[in-house]
Amino acid sequence: MTTQATRPIEVLLVEDNPGDVRLTMEALRESKVIVNLSVAADGEEALAFLRKEGPYQGAPRPDLILMDLNLPRKDGREVLAEIKVDTDLRRIPVVVLTTSRAEEDILRTYNLHANCFITKPVDLDQFITVVAAISEFWFSVVRLPT
Repeated sequence: MTTQATRPIEVLLVEDNPGDVRLTMEALRESKVIVNLSVAADGEEALAFLRKEGPYQGAPRPDLILMDLNLPRKDGREVLAEIKVDTDLRRIPVVVLTTSRAEEDILRTYNLHANCFITKPVDLDQFITVVAAISEFWFSVVRLPT
């Protein structure tokens, strides 16, 4: 039996745009699986959450991280690099969901071992469709580590 069938999926959304947070929440709410969404508004907060530091001592371990690249305090590239060199965190899949279309960002994030790079659509309906597709793929098709 898969993890997805036995408990809610834990997702950490690392996003500083409140509108994108709201849209992601709405799209995940329509998912076929139960998703517990935690949100970090910047890279420092994301790392504290993942390392269970300070106010995040009881934070759940995410099954998946959705992360923007352009974040305050510590950008997504730096956060990704720190996640992927940490033996405790590196197996958590990281989906980069960003407005960037730059080839340099795509290459750099894959070189840092991102699991995928998705450019956020500017259209509201397309954004919801993309998040729904991420949800369908990562929570219904892929088998995540426990």
